[in-house]
Amino acid sequence: MKIVNPVLAGFHADPSMIRVGDTYYIANSTFEWWPGVRLHESRDMVHWRTLPGPLRRTSQLDMRGNPSSGGVWAPDLSYADGRFWLVYADVKIVGGAFKDCTNYLVTAEDIEGPWSEPVRLNGVGFDASLFHDDDGRKYLVQQTWDFREYHHPFDGITCTEFDPQAMRLKPETTRTLWHGTDVKLVEGPHLYKVNGLYYLFCAEGGTVWTHQEVVARSATLDALSFEPSPYNPFVTNFDTPRSPLQKQGHGALVDTPSGQWYYASLSARPWHHPDESVTDPRGWCTLGRETSIQQVEWTDDGWPVIVGGHGGQLVVDAPRDAIETDVPMGHSQRDDFTAPELGLDWSTLRVPFDDAMGSVGDGALTLRGQGSLCNLFDLSLVARRWQAFDFDAQVAVRFDPWNYMQMAGLTNYYNDLCWSWAFVTWDERRGCRVIEVAQNDFHDYTSFLKDDAVPVPDDVDTVWLRTKVRTDTYTYEYSFDGERWIGLGVELDARILSDDYVNQRYGGFFTGAFVGLAAVDLSGYDATARFSDFEYRELD
Repeated sequence: MKIVNPVLAGFHADPSMIRVGDTYYIANSTFEWWPGVRLHESRDMVHWRTLPGPLRRTSQLDMRGNPSSGGVWAPDLSYADGRFWLVYADVKIVGGAFKDCTNYLVTAEDIEGPWSEPVRLNGVGFDASLFHDDDGRKYLVQQTWDFREYHHPFDGITCTEFDPQAMRLKPETTRTLWHGTDVKLVEGPHLYKVNGLYYLFCAEGGTVWTHQEVVARSATLDALSFEPSPYNPFVTNFDTPRSPLQKQGHGALVDTPSGQWYYASLSARPWHHPDESVTDPRGWCTLGRETSIQQVEWTDDGWPVIVGGHGGQLVVDAPRDAIETDVPMGHSQRDDFTAPELGLDWSTLRVPFDDAMGSVGDGALTLRGQGSLCNLFDLSLVARRWQAFDFDAQVAVRFDPWNYMQMAGLTNYYNDLCWSWAFVTWDERRGCRVIEVAQNDFHDYTSFLKDDAVPVPDDVDTVWLRTKVRTDTYTYEYSFDGERWIGLGVELDARILSDDYVNQRYGGFFTGAFVGLAAVDLSGYDATARFSDFEYRELD
């Protein structure tokens, strides 16, 4: 078998990979998307099965009002003492000098839960991970954030002992292990003990084209005792601009039962408009930061290096002791909404799907109109990741608005600043329902059809909406019978839904594009929309 990268396509950033017995697990960041932390399992590193998210209660995670790309940053999954340990941050500030965050710890005996109520750890920095030493002691290793304008904000990697009996940190033990290399922005630490030495893996360079992973080691956990690897950077694509994989860095190391080594890292796959250089701009990553796996070997002097060079490979040999994992091929999805709860591919923003948002089951997803797609508090949006550059997604919607503030439809969404949708609303000038297409590009909102909005005949109960995404552009279509489709005449630039576009004007650019279903009622009269027969189909 071969590992074909990325192994987790579409918005699966900051992987924390571990092995328990013959099974591998990956935890990924989810930021403002609910449920918190994305989990997968595999026994071959090739095929990955989605598991229920561990953070499914608001007592574990309260993100209402969080800024886009706040929320859950860089979860760390580990296993010790017969249970899983999960450390995660809830980040409340994204832009500016401050990164207000709280780090939490939850545990479970089974990866599918139930997961405990959270233990509050600290707030000195994000990207915290829990290291279980072979003498039974435990340490929280984390990036430390310095808000003072006369210091570099990335203030090194600190280590604090954790008392597993009292379930609390011992702040008096805190010390700085390493300040990183001259690339700066050192973050995402994971600590390992191999052959009696401590190896510290850290991300640097920011999670953009200059991103990289570096390694340092020490015989102790004393302050500033770590020396950098002479083979750094461990992984990067800064000097491989034509590689299909870019931005590799932040991730985790794992060994196999037979003694092989692998490294899971975030990565991204940019595309370019036909008239653009392949190096400047380096491209647009509409699928966000994904998860790739590279094979690792050790040098004679005891340092880890990526097999094939630090730029990584698209195709990697699977572990020789891999046990084939049976999962569906591809990511195409059809949902008739017959189950009484949302499937694992669906996400909501900041809060769980509940009665305030709507209901699901008996063949329909019913959404109660709330705030606009710019709202950080009350929003009825159910969405799934883009996981391919080319796909079609469609849905049937029944909606009877009576004013223009009531809207329901199909959206392509990056965050509260950058999104578009095709939707049914009311046109008071014509006294009928219409289909409109609109885009929000930061603070520039555009209604494309205006007087040319498509009237919905009075005798039509159901409107079908479809989006066709074709890498660099995408369009919307409608149908009144689900068979004959008519284009809405608007072609949109997909780069507006990319990390790289958002990064030009906003510091929170860490997620990826979603396609979803939304209902809005700004008039506050709770207009409801009934969605059915959703289909997401990737193209060959």
